[in-house]
Amino acid sequence: MAQETNSTLAQSLNDLMGAVGKIGQMQVDLLSSVLNSAVSAIEPMSKTASELVGNIANTATQAVQNVVLTITPKK
Repeated sequence: MAQETNSTLAQSLNDLMGAVGKIGQMQVDLLSSVLNSAVSAIEPMSKTASELVGNIANTATQAVQNVVLTITPKK
């Protein structure tokens, strides 16, 4: 009887540890999925933002060139 109780207790502890391990793994998987989703969302935005900055820089350069051409006396 005592052996049966120890065996049942050991099995219960093993089951509990297995469940805790599965919960921990699920949390890691969830965090990994969230991070992957965040990166997937940020990549196109960063590309668009860098293109926007480049376009703004080109526009500013053209505007300065036009101002310089307007101010510079023609020969």
